[in-house]
Amino acid sequence: MAYNSNYGNSFQRTTPIVLNLIIINVLVFIVQMMFDGPDEKISNAIALWPYSTPYFKPYQLVTHMFAHGGMIHILFNMYALWMFGSVLEKVWGPKRFLIFYLACGLAAGVAQLMLSDAPAVGASGAIMGLLAAFAYLFPNTQFYIIPFPFPIKAKYIVAIIAAIDLFGGFHGGKTDNIAHFAHLGGLVMGFILVLIWNKTNKKTFY
Repeated sequence: MAYNSNYGNSFQRTTPIVLNLIIINVLVFIVQMMFDGPDEKISNAIALWPYSTPYFKPYQLVTHMFAHGGMIHILFNMYALWMFGSVLEKVWGPKRFLIFYLACGLAAGVAQLMLSDAPAVGASGAIMGLLAAFAYLFPNTQFYIIPFPFPIKAKYIVAIIAAIDLFGGFHGGKTDNIAHFAHLGGLVMGFILVLIWNKTNKKTFY
């Protein structure tokens, strides 16, 4: 995914909360890789397990959003966090951005617990909340997405991703290994928060 708009300079500097979130995620991933072992003891302890299983612990609602299932998983999520999070943190400031990010991650976890019986790891739910907020505030910002040779506006990207996750959640089952309902939970929370916060402002930036 490549960014294409007059706001390109916004991505040239990583904001402090985004930087710290990336560092935490990378450190947790390193611990997973170094100490997991064949039984994946670390990953299983911090993943979000269904509450109907004996493996579920309340703290997993937080820890699951800092764990990842592989190199591609964490690279994609951290790139998206940097791309969208850096812009939103500049718009809202560090405190509000952190509240937003964690709220979306928690909402993703709750949605996963309510609507799925599969364990989940990853920052994807929180990232989906960022994408929702970005699409609301910067709806006409264009992105180039491989393999499409033409730009797609942020508002359409969100609609497409939501439709894919909705379909995947009900028809993908456990075969695709993607926490579709967690994605949708983070997305919905992101929209709710940005709508509330922007209620008296009612502005978009591009």
